[in-house]
Amino acid sequence: MERFVNREDELSRLRRCYDSDDAEMVVIFGRRRLGKTQLVQHSLAERDDAVVYQATETTSQIQLDEFVDVAADTFPGITDIKQNWEALLGYLGDQDGIVVLDEFPYLIDADESLPSVIQRLWDQRFQNTAGTLILVGSSISMMEEATLLGNSPLYGRFTEKLDLRPLDFAAAQAFVPDDYSPEERVFTWGIFGGVPYYLDGIDLNQDLGTVLTKEVLSQKGYLHNEPEYVLRTELTDPNRYFAILTALAAGKTTSNEIAQTVGIDGKQISTYTQKLERLRLIEREVPITEEKAKSRRGRYRLLDPLFRFWFRFVYGKEDRYDRLGEGAYEAVIEPELHDFVSQEFETLCQDALPRLYSEKLFLDIGRWWYKEHEVDVVGFTTDGTMVVGECKFTNSPLDYRALSSLEDHASEIRWTPDSGGVDTEYALFTRSGATQSVQETVSERDDLQLFNLSDVTDS
Repeated sequence: MERFVNREDELSRLRRCYDSDDAEMVVIFGRRRLGKTQLVQHSLAERDDAVVYQATETTSQIQLDEFVDVAADTFPGITDIKQNWEALLGYLGDQDGIVVLDEFPYLIDADESLPSVIQRLWDQRFQNTAGTLILVGSSISMMEEATLLGNSPLYGRFTEKLDLRPLDFAAAQAFVPDDYSPEERVFTWGIFGGVPYYLDGIDLNQDLGTVLTKEVLSQKGYLHNEPEYVLRTELTDPNRYFAILTALAAGKTTSNEIAQTVGIDGKQISTYTQKLERLRLIEREVPITEEKAKSRRGRYRLLDPLFRFWFRFVYGKEDRYDRLGEGAYEAVIEPELHDFVSQEFETLCQDALPRLYSEKLFLDIGRWWYKEHEVDVVGFTTDGTMVVGECKFTNSPLDYRALSSLEDHASEIRWTPDSGGVDTEYALFTRSGATQSVQETVSERDDLQLFNLSDVTDS
């Protein structure tokens, strides 16, 4: 069973529902592999009043039969109830039971009237009990259509919504060996991210090259087909989406760049990118100084590091790795890996800003860019301070050119705090230290700080 890590907030919210004297309807959704089932099981570990049914792709009648078999272990009287969803769920609600319908989209596939049935049951009977109904699903689009959108039958009826996301960096470290260096932790995070299924299924006691060769590059690897599997379960015609994700992984980040690379009309690209955003696979970023809805300088990025790795290094290249065998990592991956991980390192530096500047309260943290000019880390604080940072995840020490470039670009950022004037502070984040001239400058200035990997990764 997958190790269970963190999720304290989600556990607390679920247990509040279980202990409530009122009826509760909970919706738990999020992309596959994030541990939704484990979350529910963990929350119910000490309960004896719960029915947990994990649906499969089969007929409605078989699902009903299986549900009754599972429920009878806790509530034997259910075998005397008429076998339809409204009667069965109504009976369990009358017993003040906890009912979990895991993989709820499979139930809808077999009986598309089920959301309407549950709506009627909730309005007329269930909400007058102290029962809890939990609907769990990995198909984000179907969960939204059935429960969250304004025209869905269950819209507005759930009392708790848990939108499960990947673990943050600190929580993900529970899967990493204690003797990992800060550098190894950043590389692991930059490739596998915070998805429990990935981190728990690979042997991180081996060196990174061995892990990637065995688990990702090999066609028999644990994660070799993972991105393809996830996409094909969510998309009926995934080929164009594959092309878009490949373009993104190759550094094509604007709508026009993606459309030209894929070969589709620029006006149509939003149809595909919006779908990928709904699936939590990509996001559209804008410069920190602009409003997302109005900005025309948006860039897209892949959210899951493993997907980005797979589409950059694996998809369509399997034959190459078969030919290279065990030498594939050293020949193809290793020379580019620090550049690949640098994007996630920048995000880690952004996330670390409130901790590194603990005396300040940040209003917004993000990136800024205009044409070829870019600042990796920008934070606006309540006291009118703008913290700007340069991130270097390279084998070479950070030199004075990086500081000069940061100062030049920072002067172009237009931000007017409520207090009027802007105080600018500078942060340098580096994997390999800094040159002597930079270190001397840092020691002489109060508005400049130098941070290493330990500073960024220590929580």
